[in-house]
Amino acid sequence: MNKTQASDRIHKLRDLINEYRYEYHVNNRSIMSEAAADGLKHELAELEGEFPDLVTPDSPTQRVAGEPLPQFVSAEHKYPMLSLNDVFDQGEVSAWEARIQKLVPGQKLEYFADIKMDGLACSLVYQNGILVRALTRGNGRVGEDVTANLRTLESVPLKLNKSAQTTTFEQGYTEVRGEIVMYKSDFEALNEQRAKAGLPLFANPRNLAAGTVRQLDPKLVVGRPLKFRAWDLRRDDSSEVPTNEFCYEILAKLGFLVNDQAELVGSVTDVMKFAKKWEEKRLRLPFNTDGLVVKVNDRAVFEKLGVVGKAPRGAVAYKYPAEQATTKVKDIFVSIGRTGAATPVAVLEPVVVAGSTVQMATLHNEGEVKRKDVRVGDTVIIHKAGDIIPEVVEVLKTLRTGKEQPFEMPKKCPECGSDLKKEDAEAVWRCLNYACPARVHNQIQHYTSKSALDIEGMGEKNVLALLDANLIRDPADLYTLTKDQLLKLDRFAEISASKLIDAIAVKKHPSLSHFIYALGIRHVGAQTAVDLSNKFGNLDSLSSATIDELRQVEGVGEVVAESIMTWFASAQNQQLLAKFANAGVEPMEVKRVNGGKLQGLGFVVSGTLETMEREQAGDKIRQLGGTFQSSVGKNTDYLVLGENPGASKVAKAEKLGTRIIDEKMLLKMLQ
Repeated sequence: MNKTQASDRIHKLRDLINEYRYEYHVNNRSIMSEAAADGLKHELAELEGEFPDLVTPDSPTQRVAGEPLPQFVSAEHKYPMLSLNDVFDQGEVSAWEARIQKLVPGQKLEYFADIKMDGLACSLVYQNGILVRALTRGNGRVGEDVTANLRTLESVPLKLNKSAQTTTFEQGYTEVRGEIVMYKSDFEALNEQRAKAGLPLFANPRNLAAGTVRQLDPKLVVGRPLKFRAWDLRRDDSSEVPTNEFCYEILAKLGFLVNDQAELVGSVTDVMKFAKKWEEKRLRLPFNTDGLVVKVNDRAVFEKLGVVGKAPRGAVAYKYPAEQATTKVKDIFVSIGRTGAATPVAVLEPVVVAGSTVQMATLHNEGEVKRKDVRVGDTVIIHKAGDIIPEVVEVLKTLRTGKEQPFEMPKKCPECGSDLKKEDAEAVWRCLNYACPARVHNQIQHYTSKSALDIEGMGEKNVLALLDANLIRDPADLYTLTKDQLLKLDRFAEISASKLIDAIAVKKHPSLSHFIYALGIRHVGAQTAVDLSNKFGNLDSLSSATIDELRQVEGVGEVVAESIMTWFASAQNQQLLAKFANAGVEPMEVKRVNGGKLQGLGFVVSGTLETMEREQAGDKIRQLGGTFQSSVGKNTDYLVLGENPGASKVAKAEKLGTRIIDEKMLLKMLQ
């Protein structure tokens, strides 16, 4: 970029940032997220740094504003470190309050709200005021002993402070819980040092903090600026910590860092005011955060409310909307999926969003590209929620130079050259060539994925290697592979080849639902596959089902039913099924049990189970005559809670009076 171009860009950035500032701070109206505005300010600062003579006094940038350990040992927590259910808006917070109010009728509830830090939860155990053990959260019951590492942190007292108010806590067992975090400024400084040294950059502060704590050599921990910030205090006599507000006061007196942002609030309305205040200010905090923790302040009431699954009823985690950022579109290309869908994808200048570096974002379909008017060269706002693929939210058209290039959907598939087609009722263009390399690759990748048949060792690189060697053309060919064929490829040695052949052989008799899902039928997700297998029992019955029979299945409407019938009517798919059969692949039939001990009972599982996969639990329930359901409804008798259950399912179960049980109770019922 030359100086003239930079000057033009700088003026446009200043105008847009000043407009944002005026609307936000004067008119109390936001025209973009604070994260997006910060992205623009950052770009402006970089340009002014490159062309310092273009800086003016009115620019927005000038506004003042031990020894290595052989391994870690595991140890049990004296008191479980529970996880929290998530809530996302005022309605869900109000629903939470209504549920707990029913359990303590007439009780005046106050809440203690604090910033939820993005770090690694740890527990420090003090005996008579001396640090004796430090554990990671682990699975909540058992954690890793990281005492040697945490002793090196200056923010972790090796001996509790003494004062007139802390005498009680200097005797006996005292447990302090908190978060290991790395401040954003320290993280950036570390990455700057690594960049100068030509070393790979760290991804985000949270991962770096967690990885550092788990280093076997404490000397490596000393060189990383980690902080321990406390948020809970446990004693054998719980009455010694009467409220969460008192807990924070004592933690500070004992010598711990605590969040001074925390507040005692008297109602859900006040909780939301607190949430709103910190949504606007959280980017200025020294550490990363994605929300708040809200607890019932009275600890006796908190304990009385008890635990549901692995989450206390008396606390929730309030999550803010997905983080946003601004970046530029470098290019737009079309990606072909396993069903032939042609999806426009934006190639972006790398930008950190929600803690990870983003370089691509989906544009969904041609209609979305036109509606948002996304062009190559545009400055855009993107957002990313959790593991969801980033997407373009908005184009900042006022920053255009006139050189941006509109996107045109290609007429031919970029992978195989076949014509792209679009049905009138669809927004998606598709490559209809079943032999398209991209379709074949994605279909096999889907078939072997963890959510489908979960064939260990069939990662993306191995799939590509087998395709490049012409050893496979479809998923059925996997079952004809031999060890000698694999050994001819550079990627395989004796042990890895044997393991892959064994892993494929083990999946010759998959569950019917996993096999149906693995086939990649359009509109048939994992739960629909379960419902179909539950209804028809075997593949032959499903393949010959009428459209009326298909529509009787929960969640299957006209479009899904037609998609299933179309798939089984295809000559190419019939050939694929024949190849599976010839290779000895026989999905297990779903056996219906009349009069089983769970006959007529409906079950929903939410969260992660410890002893089995969710599908395994569903198979066992069905074998005993029960029904395995995808969502809580009037016909649901039991909601089984694993780790990190869905808050909405719990709320609906409580509203309907559905019995809520844990995994231990489910195992008893399955015996």
